[in-house]
Amino acid sequence: MPADVITTLWVYLAQSPLLWLTLTLVVYQAAHALYRRTGYVAIFNPVLLSVIVLVGILLLTRTPYNVYFDGAQFIHFLLGPATVALAIPLYGYAHKLKHMIMPLMISLVTGSLTAILSAISLAALFQLSTPTLLSLAPKSVTTPIAMGVTETIGGIPSLTAVFVILTGIIGATFAREILNIAGVRNESARGFAIGLSAHGIGTARAFQLSEEAGAFAGLAIGLNGATTAVLVPIIIRLLGY
Repeated sequence: MPADVITTLWVYLAQSPLLWLTLTLVVYQAAHALYRRTGYVAIFNPVLLSVIVLVGILLLTRTPYNVYFDGAQFIHFLLGPATVALAIPLYGYAHKLKHMIMPLMISLVTGSLTAILSAISLAALFQLSTPTLLSLAPKSVTTPIAMGVTETIGGIPSLTAVFVILTGIIGATFAREILNIAGVRNESARGFAIGLSAHGIGTARAFQLSEEAGAFAGLAIGLNGATTAVLVPIIIRLLGY
């Protein structure tokens, strides 16, 4: 096929929102198939592979991110309902949850504060700009909440989305090994820690470890989202940013 015909065809297809939605789904399915065939080795996390492939396609075709997002934003919209739906698996562990309220609340506040303050400290240590620092602060919560918090405090929501995805990928890749080294064996505790630090991507990994770990990871996402939304503006104000 002549090059000019291919170029014309691509320009036509690139204007269709369905192209990027379809491409995202196809790439993810292929990445997940590879992930499954490798025995769920963490380094082959399908989100990580999908991001690498899609970014490569955008760079090769010189497609602006906003063009891609216009087509794939339906997936972004589904993040909210998907997060809420994570409460369903937790219902089966309601009896166990009643006896863990206090330890979970202490872990929630401690983990949330650690995530926020460590992000701000690292940004200050490397002398990052104030907008970047503000964008980094809510990195450990799910994307819709993190972007909303960032917008409220004057950060850059699109940059926050990048930090959130990187945090989730790193957490999903290394959380299991770190918890093993730390000697954490309780599935509820393991799941809650993963969800607290690595939000949705980590929760997907937690469900692969066990249903109980996944259920408590889902609980951590919601609780940490609400806690971070309250704490980040207060901490930012107290630190004078």
